[in-house]
Amino acid sequence: SISGEAAKYAIANEYDKMVTGLGAKGTNAYTSNEKTVYINDIPSNQIEKWLKLEAERFRYPVFRLFHTELEAVYEEKNRSLDSDGSKLFQSLADGLFPTHQYGQQTTIGTIEHLKNPSLTEIRKYFNKYYVPNNMAICMSGDLDYDETIILINKYWGTFERKDDPTFEVIQEAPITAPVYSEVYGPEAERLFLGFRFEGANTEDAKMLTMVDMVLSNSAAGLIDLNLNQAQELIGGGCFPYVLEDYSMHGFYGSPKQGQTLEEVKDLLFAQIEEVKAGNFPDWLVGAIISDLKLNQIKKLESNSGRANEFVDAFTLGITWDDHQNEMAELEKVTKQDIIDFANAKYADNYVVVYKRSGEDKSLLKVTKPAITPVSVNREDQSEFLVNLLAEEAANIEPVFLNFEKDIQKSIVGDVELYYKKNTENKRFKLNYILDMGKDHDTKLKLAVDYLKFLGTADMSPAQKEEEFYKLGCDLTVNCGAEKVTITLSGLADKFDESVALFENILAGAVADDEALENLKLSELKGRNDAKLNKQIILWRAMGSYAKYGDNSSFRNILSEEDLNNVTSAELVDLIHNLTSYEHKIMYYGPEQINKVASDLEKLHANKSGLKMIPSKNEFIEQPMDKPMVYVVDYDMKQAEVMMLAKGAKLNMNEYPQIRFHNEYFGGGMSSIVFQEMRESKALAYSVYSTYTIPNDKDDSHYLMSYIGTQSDKLGEAMIGMNELLETMPEAETNMANAKEAIEQKIRTERLTKSKVLTEYLKAEKIGVSHDIRKDMYDALPAFDMNTLKDFHNSHISGTNRVVMVLGSKEDLDLEVLKAYGEIVHLTLEDVFGY
Repeated sequence: SISGEAAKYAIANEYDKMVTGLGAKGTNAYTSNEKTVYINDIPSNQIEKWLKLEAERFRYPVFRLFHTELEAVYEEKNRSLDSDGSKLFQSLADGLFPTHQYGQQTTIGTIEHLKNPSLTEIRKYFNKYYVPNNMAICMSGDLDYDETIILINKYWGTFERKDDPTFEVIQEAPITAPVYSEVYGPEAERLFLGFRFEGANTEDAKMLTMVDMVLSNSAAGLIDLNLNQAQELIGGGCFPYVLEDYSMHGFYGSPKQGQTLEEVKDLLFAQIEEVKAGNFPDWLVGAIISDLKLNQIKKLESNSGRANEFVDAFTLGITWDDHQNEMAELEKVTKQDIIDFANAKYADNYVVVYKRSGEDKSLLKVTKPAITPVSVNREDQSEFLVNLLAEEAANIEPVFLNFEKDIQKSIVGDVELYYKKNTENKRFKLNYILDMGKDHDTKLKLAVDYLKFLGTADMSPAQKEEEFYKLGCDLTVNCGAEKVTITLSGLADKFDESVALFENILAGAVADDEALENLKLSELKGRNDAKLNKQIILWRAMGSYAKYGDNSSFRNILSEEDLNNVTSAELVDLIHNLTSYEHKIMYYGPEQINKVASDLEKLHANKSGLKMIPSKNEFIEQPMDKPMVYVVDYDMKQAEVMMLAKGAKLNMNEYPQIRFHNEYFGGGMSSIVFQEMRESKALAYSVYSTYTIPNDKDDSHYLMSYIGTQSDKLGEAMIGMNELLETMPEAETNMANAKEAIEQKIRTERLTKSKVLTEYLKAEKIGVSHDIRKDMYDALPAFDMNTLKDFHNSHISGTNRVVMVLGSKEDLDLEVLKAYGEIVHLTLEDVFGY
């Protein structure tokens, strides 16, 4: 074929090789309704080379690896057809926009679109939209503005302006009566509902933001308090989705045990009626503005956050001045404005989509075409690549963490305080960390979850949330298998009040039996819903079963009988005594360490005479000494495959070799696995292989390989992956690129702010007292192909592998799977333990 011939001239993933050679991170791209965005995190010393590369990429691309990439798009389409969430959102968009492209033209297109794509039409599309007057370069970071503008002009200034792309906005007729639809799939039931509004830069968009925050701000909104806090439903909320032509206000919720989707809908609508009636406190509007300002501060703390502000303004057609003035406009909105807007705009003009559990009888899929593998020309290099990477750029010297210098320490009673100063703004983050989790006490996670729904003797649960919101403070308490983390974050001038409020709640939480009974019902429903979620089934349930069998941390939960027998008194006692156990405190914020320590001496109740952490349940890793294939039946057209091989206990001496091998063999888009499995043979949409580094010094390394493919390609995909695992292709060019990529990333990566504290905890967990990246950097110059071969031959090839397959038993070819071990069909009860 012509595309096959064209592929012979392609060099797979040269772009990825070049950006990794520059030390780029986060290379990606996405397309949504009205924007396509290409993303790179570029070292500041490589800006000129990156601008040169991007100008060449967008000048006149040649589409060569067409038919294998088309097959990847087929895979992506089939994955979307298998996704309950995608079907749910698309049905909502279809109802809200019955004629406009927002509802009638999905980003990926229809099956018919994909059957006969045309390179000619792709070229026409490129010529129409990829013109300089329809593009923007959005940059934020360590750059010199004047110099950067000169460089942009140098490489992009020759792009000729062309006609502005024309786009006919299809006007929607008003929605005059409710529109209902249903979608089906294997996941848990839930609903979406939505209203349509005018687009960006309109009064609608401004008011939509405020109404949305009154209803749901994750703390003190009407849905937050009246529905989530009161446990009237599960996970209710709403969101604004602002686009250039129109906007939508979406609502969502899941039913409790025994509750119908229709009842969930009525509960959500009741909160809209509360807004119309003005049944929300006067102080809430001001608190919302403060919250929005704080969120803006958080967003502007990162380069990506700042760059995305540019992207939004440009793609929504909003001038930068207007975009910067949005907060000032929101500050003018009054409570009465919100009430009036809600009454005028929220009526019978809505769309409801019920996502029900069951077989989707309308489900179609893109059929597998015949694919001829193409050569990836792995060792070839274009003249452009050679010249670009040869250009000299002043090296950026790496900066490694020195925990002794980068973190200050103090004592609060008997509790260690770890401190890092925030020099950027007035935000603080305070963590209480206990090395104790549900594996120490199976009731502990339930107690932590219970705390969310409790008040004190003089403060109702709703009042508690309102007080935190008034302070602009977020409180989260998470219980994992081996750790409880309490996090307070907010503005430094409210630090004392925020800590005092939390300490009061922790010490004075009052039992609420009704809240506990609702929590138990939600917990049981959550367990059942987890058995409908393919991500949880594969990655947590099946993965845990393969590693630990039927005695694992994942399965270490209260039985249904024990759960129902737990009392409020037991859980409240755990809450009151939570910080009476040994723990540590971490602070990131603007105050001096002496003041923080002094304040906490007064505010932190349990700081002396602390109890030792109790012993925890231990779980023994399975030997994985014989080949096995575990299969779980799940209603979908795709097959998800995870392959595991057990290695030795954590050995940080091998960290440099592991990272080098992962970069070369199975990591990103320029890895051997990706090139062979997707670029050359189109055997998978998502594929990778990595040798894991455990988070705990007592755990083992694992070779973990993943294939996400169509069921009818499973046999070919398994053969392809196993061939690579057994015999690693040797490519000197890829090896050199992997070395360069790792070196540049280390040179330019900066671990700052609260990440310093996080890295310290991670290092401590694996028994390391220094920045492990230094080991990688020092070892890298001596690495070569022999390093990769030695590691692969000793750790990858010849290892015994356990294969986990999730897919529809009707579509899986079991004969193919027999070659990889004894096949064991597992039920959901087998892997979940209930």
